Amino acid sequence: MHMHKFEKIWLIFGVGTLLVFLSVIGVSAFYMGNQPPSCLATIDPEKVDTTAPFNEPGLKKVEGKDWDYELVFVASAFNYNPGKVEIPKGSKVKIMATTKDVIHGFEVAGTNINMMLEPGFISEYVATFDKTGEFLILCNEYCGVGHHMMNSRIEVVE
Repeated sequence: MHMHKFEKIWLIFGVGTLLVFLSVIGVSAFYMGNQPPSCLATIDPEKVDTTAPFNEPGLKKVEGKDWDYELVFVASAFNYNPGKVEIPKGSKVKIMATTKDVIHGFEVAGTNINMMLEPGFISEYVATFDKTGEFLILCNEYCGVGHHMMNSRIEVVE
């Protein structure tokens, strides 16, 4: 079978590109340890209010970990608990969040923090807050008629 030289070039280009992409994914997954979020961190959505650390949402100082603070959020019908949090500037914070009812979003405007909160699962994100100011937390997953009023605030202070 005869193939035109341009067909051979495109075939080599396509196979080469595929090999490069698979190599990048392999190195990222196995050498650098990047994995998709797992479902290992679960919680009973009916017992969120009685399960630590979600029974006391808010900011807590921690010792002996790679981060300075743990910030716990609980989302439920059209609100986040806590409604406002103050974080010292330069703090490395592990944000842990879950929901009791339906799927909610958790986006901190002006940052790269963006999580989906699903009933029965715990979402986590580690971030450093280097800039002072007030950051709005919005639900970016439609969750019902009061979705547009669902927000909270993080205030980064000196």
